[in-house]
Amino acid sequence: MSHEINELAKGVHSFVSARQHAWHSLGTVVDSAMTAEEAMREAHLAGWNVRKTPMFTIDEEGNQIEADNRFATIYTNPVTKANQYLGVVGSHYTPIQNEDHISLLDAVVDESGAHFETAGSLKGGREVFVSMKLPNTMQVGGFDAVDQYIVAMNSHDGTSPLKFMVTPIRVVCANTLTAATKSARSSFSVRHTGQAQFAINDAREALALSFKYFDEFEQAAEKMISEQVNDDQFTKIVEQLLGKESVETPRQEATFNKHFGSVMELWKQSETVKPVYGTKWGVYQAVTEYTDHFMSVNSSKTRDEATARAFRAVTSSQIKNLKEDAFALLSA
Repeated sequence: MSHEINELAKGVHSFVSARQHAWHSLGTVVDSAMTAEEAMREAHLAGWNVRKTPMFTIDEEGNQIEADNRFATIYTNPVTKANQYLGVVGSHYTPIQNEDHISLLDAVVDESGAHFETAGSLKGGREVFVSMKLPNTMQVGGFDAVDQYIVAMNSHDGTSPLKFMVTPIRVVCANTLTAATKSARSSFSVRHTGQAQFAINDAREALALSFKYFDEFEQAAEKMISEQVNDDQFTKIVEQLLGKESVETPRQEATFNKHFGSVMELWKQSETVKPVYGTKWGVYQAVTEYTDHFMSVNSSKTRDEATARAFRAVTSSQIKNLKEDAFALLSA
């Protein structure tokens, strides 16, 4: 399935969204903001009891041999009650339950007024995600609306730590604005070890830094929208971001021209960029709109182009680095 939402039983999917359907139209939609308990219940994330079990192999004579320092993670499907395999981990791996995952974000509700926006699991339960929307919307330049979210992701198969991040998402075109500010922390990771619970407590404290991140992002965005850029300056900026100086072969030149031409077209014609055209903020929007919505992407039989593009927008280090470079250059 291209959406990769976890199907716990026929027609029962591990996903919930507040007020509006996701593009895949699966799971549950609630008509108001959610509490932690509602998100857990509606996304079928409660009571998984993720745990490690010994791993065995069979030799040629049929003897059972235990694999040293290797364990399988399994969970109890909350709908069917069947035990299901998740992945292979080492002896130091300690599962972080979905309840702990969500409680990390729940800690900010009383202080910030944030509410749960989405929650669910992917890839047969191997990955779990939760997002919260903060109550304040930035108005860059007094009119360009940017929402503020906190997102937490966890894996139950040993492939990644529990990680939460703060991210502003542009309302008009839903660009994921990955940006690097000079001193604010915009993400925090918790490794799956015996000390995980203490790290989660540290993460709760670190959430306070997310508000500093938003403050710095807003200040940088306001600076960008106040600074004018003409077409010649635009060309120099985008050429630097796309690495024109490293172009050596005809193939590289053709690729560069394709990327540059597309960003230039968005700069001139995009309805998203039009209100901020002629500013550094407009350049940033043209770059992010191209990377998220127009840059070519490899799809497959199991992942259509829209899904592949959305997945790349949040996982690709190349895209992340390009956005961060753009933000750093334009906000300097």
